[in-house]
Amino acid sequence: MTHRYENAKRIAALDPERDHLEIYQISSGLDFPWDYTRALEFALFRTYCVPSISGLLAATGEFRDRPQKRYDDTALLMAEIAAHGYDSPRGKEALKVVNRAHGRYAISNDDMLYVLSTFVYDPLDWLDRYGWRPLHVNERLGAFFYYSEVGRRMGIRDIPAGFDAFKAFKAAYEEKNFVYSGTNRKIGEYTVELFAGWFPPFLRPAARLGVRGMLDERMLSAFGFKPAPRWVPALAAASLKARAAGVRLLPPRRTSRLAVEPGNRTYPGYPDGVNISDLGPPPAPADLAAEHLRRG
Repeated sequence: MTHRYENAKRIAALDPERDHLEIYQISSGLDFPWDYTRALEFALFRTYCVPSISGLLAATGEFRDRPQKRYDDTALLMAEIAAHGYDSPRGKEALKVVNRAHGRYAISNDDMLYVLSTFVYDPLDWLDRYGWRPLHVNERLGAFFYYSEVGRRMGIRDIPAGFDAFKAFKAAYEEKNFVYSGTNRKIGEYTVELFAGWFPPFLRPAARLGVRGMLDERMLSAFGFKPAPRWVPALAAASLKARAAGVRLLPPRRTSRLAVEPGNRTYPGYPDGVNISDLGPPPAPADLAAEHLRRG
C-alpha cells in the first residue's frame, strides 16, 4: 500500500516556497479534493461571522437571490486559479473576474486579508481532524506561500511574511471582529438553507442540524444560532473519520479534480460551454456601488 502515499512523498521532496503551486495542486486536487471542497465551504461560512462582511453581502442581495450561483462562482474561480496557476492565461482571467467583483466596493484591507487567511488555515485545520493521512509540513507552508501570491495579485496589502504570523493575525482578527449582527444571522441562514438544499426534502432538517453541529462556539454566537445537541457534532466527527479510514484504502487519484465540475448546479458540464468571464456577479447597480464606496 506504499503507493497510496506516493503523492505525499512527492510533496516532501519539493520546496514549499519555490514549488508551492505544485504542492497545492497535488494536495487539493489529487489527495484531498473532497476535503478541500468541504473545508473551503466552511471557511467562507466562517467569514460571514464578521458584520462588515455580512453587511456587504446582505446589501448586494446575492445571497438572497442567487446563493447557489454565488457559491459556484467563488468555488470555480478559485479552482481555476489553482488548477492552472495564477500567472497562466486562465488563472489571470479568473483573478480579473475576482478583482472586478471586489473592486466595486470599499472593502477594507483587513477584511480581505482575513478572508485570505481562512483559505489557508481552515482547510489545514479540517485535514488535521479528518484527513486520511497526516499533512506534511510542506503542505502547510505550500498553502501559505500559494495564497500569499494569490493575495498579492488581488491587491491585498501587508500579508504577513510567515506562516505563524499570518495565523496569529487570523486569531486576533476573529477575537476582535466575531460579534453578533442581524446581517450575520441573515447571511448565515441563507447559507444553511443553501447547504440543506443539496439534499432531498426529507433530509433537509437533518442537514440543517448537521451544519449547526459543525460550527464552533464563536461562530454560533456570531450568527445567533442555537447549538446543536452534543450528539450531532460527535456523530459528524465520527462519520468524517470513518470516511477518511475508507479513503485511505483507495488507490491514489491520477486525475486532478481542480476546476472539473461536470455536476455543477449552476453550470452543468463545466467547463464545457462556459467562459471564465461568465462567472461572478452581474454588474452592481450604480447607486449600490456608490453607497458602499461612500460608506467605506
